[in-house]
Amino acid sequence: MPMTAIPYLTEARAPLTHSIEVVNQHGERQSLDIPAERPLTVYVDKRELVTLMTLGERPEWLVLGYLINQRLVPDAAAIDSITVDWEVGAAAVKTLTGIVDVEAKTAKRVVTTGCGQGSLFGEVMAHIEGIALPPTVVTQAQVYAIVNTIRLQDSTYKSAGSVHGCALFRGSERLLFVEDVGRHNAIDTIAGWMALQALASEPLDVNGLVFYTTGRLTSEMVMKAAQMGVAVVISRSGMTQMGHAVASDLGLCAIGRALNTRFLCFSGANRLQLEPASQAEPAEVSV
Repeated sequence: MPMTAIPYLTEARAPLTHSIEVVNQHGERQSLDIPAERPLTVYVDKRELVTLMTLGERPEWLVLGYLINQRLVPDAAAIDSITVDWEVGAAAVKTLTGIVDVEAKTAKRVVTTGCGQGSLFGEVMAHIEGIALPPTVVTQAQVYAIVNTIRLQDSTYKSAGSVHGCALFRGSERLLFVEDVGRHNAIDTIAGWMALQALASEPLDVNGLVFYTTGRLTSEMVMKAAQMGVAVVISRSGMTQMGHAVASDLGLCAIGRALNTRFLCFSGANRLQLEPASQAEPAEVSV
């Protein structure tokens, strides 16, 4: 079976931090790095679609993942190219056959709790039913290892703060780590990367994948993870009522307030394999 053509993507890069001068409580001036934040206006087939506020780490993956998670395109195979130009702050997307009913698909919006994006197309809300998740199970030891891996991760957050981080794991193996000014941007970037893997000669197997986020688990985050085929999500933060309802309906395992060796399983406990040997507050391990 021939491999599907991979879309052409630029590799636009921009500084992730910006140095400014601040004054501390003693009246002393000092230099401080803060996260960069820049607008990226997305044009699809020359039609302006949305402006995303982003750190700009992997803008092409972000745009691709955004289009897929908003159900504007079915997969990466529908895209001919994504060209990002930071001089004008624009991403030009060329599809192979256009977006069917683009006006209708972008007309209904639901205001979300997310930062860095601002809205979720209502079209996504109608597709919760019918999502079949893989039989992924995560062990207690893997949860600890994932949390510890993030703790040791070199990141923009450690140097400049004020960003969200998301990561994709297979068991306790980290596959990808992404940061952005909003957790929605970070998960969309991972979704874009996953979509490209689906076109490879050996597609990514979603069974066994675990998604981690530093942000709270809202309904939008749960839905996006489910659309990506990820059945287990872990958060350093908590979970909202609608996020819990959606996760429960989908049979998705949602683990929150995960810090060091403590966590709470909000839903899908059947996917969590507890281990008595792991419950004695084990020492943090380096992964």
